[in-house]
Amino acid sequence: MMEYVFQRMEMKYQLDDAQRARLERLMSAHMAPDEWGPSTVMNVYYDTPSRLLVRRSSEHPLYKEKIRTRRYGMQASDAPVFLELKKKCEGIVYKRRATLAPEAASAMLAGKGAPTNQIEQELDFTIRRYGGLEPAAFIAYDREAFYAPYDHDFRMTFDRRVRCRFEDMSLDAGDAGTQILADGLSLLEVKTSRAIPMWLVRFLSEEHLYKTHFSKYGTAYALMSGAASPAALA
Repeated sequence: MMEYVFQRMEMKYQLDDAQRARLERLMSAHMAPDEWGPSTVMNVYYDTPSRLLVRRSSEHPLYKEKIRTRRYGMQASDAPVFLELKKKCEGIVYKRRATLAPEAASAMLAGKGAPTNQIEQELDFTIRRYGGLEPAAFIAYDREAFYAPYDHDFRMTFDRRVRCRFEDMSLDAGDAGTQILADGLSLLEVKTSRAIPMWLVRFLSEEHLYKTHFSKYGTAYALMSGAASPAALA
């Protein structure tokens, strides 16, 4: 069942292939694969012309927010898209997601939306507050997701081949881009509104894995602005 409102902690870790394989063996006793299976997640991040949102996020403030459209894999150009507002306040992630026709999503992002429910009203209010948003980065990655059968609120995802582009920033233009996470690495995201289970705590400790602040949009922005090279980012 697709969720449209989230409130949870999200912790990120970078794993090499050997660490990922060991973790997946451990997870087989505790987690189940997502029913949708592996997928390519495609996003277009929107920002102000001055890139206020990503610049503010890079300062690691207590509160930050991002706005994006999303699809899972290539679909017909008229297929619905997810329009998402992701907010983070003092370590807690709050997400609002609406499913819209592409034309309706474009209208809302242009500040000309006609919201029909509370979630759409929240999205519309935030977009209008910034006074105009534009496509800022296309980001795609290959994802495998898992959930705990005893607690569907507890999820783990592995993302690899994280890539971005700054031309043809459309969900209809394929998933190619410059890679910003090196081959042989996966980004693990642990998502829960409760405590992390002890089996995972022990694994992270034994493998000397520590939380990372790797931001896909922030890393892409660093590449675009010349603050880092693809090799350095990887």
